[in-house]
Amino acid sequence: MKLGFIVNPIAGMGGRVGLKGTDGPEVLAKARSLGATPESPGKAIKALKEILPLKDKIQIYTYPGSMGEEEAIAVGFEPIVLEGAEGNTTPKDTEEAAQKMLEIGVDLILFAGGDGTARNIYNGVDGKVPVIGIPTGVKIHSAVYANHPKAAGEVVLKFFQDDEMETIEAEVMDIDEEAFRAGEVMARLYGYMVIPLEEELTQVTKSGGVGSEEEALDAISDKIIEMMEEDKDVYYIIGSGTSTRPIMEKLGLPNTLLGIDIVKNKQLVASDVNEKQILDTIKDDKAKIVVTVIGGQGYIFGRGNQQISAEVIKRVGKENIKVIASKGKLLSLGNRPLLVDTGDEEVNSMFKGYIKVLSSYNIESVIKVQGLQ
Repeated sequence: MKLGFIVNPIAGMGGRVGLKGTDGPEVLAKARSLGATPESPGKAIKALKEILPLKDKIQIYTYPGSMGEEEAIAVGFEPIVLEGAEGNTTPKDTEEAAQKMLEIGVDLILFAGGDGTARNIYNGVDGKVPVIGIPTGVKIHSAVYANHPKAAGEVVLKFFQDDEMETIEAEVMDIDEEAFRAGEVMARLYGYMVIPLEEELTQVTKSGGVGSEEEALDAISDKIIEMMEEDKDVYYIIGSGTSTRPIMEKLGLPNTLLGIDIVKNKQLVASDVNEKQILDTIKDDKAKIVVTVIGGQGYIFGRGNQQISAEVIKRVGKENIKVIASKGKLLSLGNRPLLVDTGDEEVNSMFKGYIKVLSSYNIESVIKVQGLQ
């Protein structure tokens, strides 16, 4: 059995520093100057550990260095390393790696990255071999990803253990990062790739809420503003997304739709902040976090709001986190739990159990939360 394994070592580096992606050398350089560190390698290793029961039964084909070789060896595999780029890699290297694995005849490609990486893999294989993604990027709109790194490994394990496992076509989506940073979501369907059919472990394409979304968000924003009026001198860290936008609009404040803003006494303190700026602003003062749920997926931390990192959450405290979402958005999840993936298992475990979600002015829903490990 042959497994292709590709890691985009820079995917996700822009998240905590507020850059909303790392497409392009200039953005990557800026991310590094702001102190960003690689996240893909660690998450890729988490996925590979789930495949260890197959260690003596599969052969891993990968690319040199941090594009897969180092991670595979760290877990205990003995990969065949294909000839390719080393050091600073580019999207073209990812495409070439996928093409070579297709030519070799791998049964499945496991890759780590974000939507840009999914596009590169798509360009390389054009749906001719099954794939599954390990989510490590800032933008995860594509449906070719597992819910979290360990889930990706579980999908691979099941795929190789079940000769009759079904596959389905899943969307490869991406957005314009420059428009994204300017506060506009311009999502585009680039094509489809084949993934193993494992609904509980794989990602659903993002969806908006249903029902009277506007009325619900209007009521929710009234409640949050009332809380602000009662909380004198308390910092409010306002998460990204259209669900939090009405709060800022009612306050008459500019809103970073896809970034993080900080408000105190109903005044804007800082706009489009990264992790360090959040910590430097709130210091040890009282602070609260307002975040929403990603429709169709259920994430409250770890997707699109990585600036609100594990360290920020620990500083603020779970008891000072307010999750908001309309009933329609919650219904779009079916019976799936809310998800937390901060990259810190201790912080993730803080959320295990149930959490209250404000879904109207005076209505809260109690929803199960799963902290990913």
